[in-house]
Amino acid sequence: MVDFDVLNAIIAPEAEALGLALVRVAFFGGEEDPTLQVMAERPDTRQLTIEDCADLSRRISDRLDALEEAGEDPIEGAYRLEVSSPGIDRPLTRPADFADWAGHEAKVALKEKRDGRLRFNGELAGIDAGIVTIFDKEGVEHKLPFDAIDTAKLVLTDKLIAATVPLSIEGADDMEEEGQD
Repeated sequence: MVDFDVLNAIIAPEAEALGLALVRVAFFGGEEDPTLQVMAERPDTRQLTIEDCADLSRRISDRLDALEEAGEDPIEGAYRLEVSSPGIDRPLTRPADFADWAGHEAKVALKEKRDGRLRFNGELAGIDAGIVTIFDKEGVEHKLPFDAIDTAKLVLTDKLIAATVPLSIEGADDMEEEGQD
């Protein structure tokens, strides 16, 4: 079992040292393909460059290797490290995410049923005093305590695409298909 509080305490300072904000630390893949997934972003752009991913990956690897050498490895056994941007249909993991992405469609899953439901899909209205508000497809308002949320993510829509500006599209028009001269 992985202690995510310990991992976050190790990884967050490494991200912050690069001017990045930690979005999520997750461990998945089971025994077949154990993977430590780290998502981070630049606070000003909400994205990462390839260089940002590489720099953060090296910092995390160096820190975890040092802990292993000191006999304080927070993860038992071998695993793969994956560092990435949260992407356009990003997970919503922090209270600020629910405020920042108000007006966009999201899927929210709760830890336990509320009003007879575990899942809520609809437009985020924001968060206030730890309560996330979402309006479902019928326009019904649902108030969900942030601490009751298991997972949440944005839904890929035209509105979200329009609101998400890429860092750079330089060279996009110059791409050639393989086999073309």
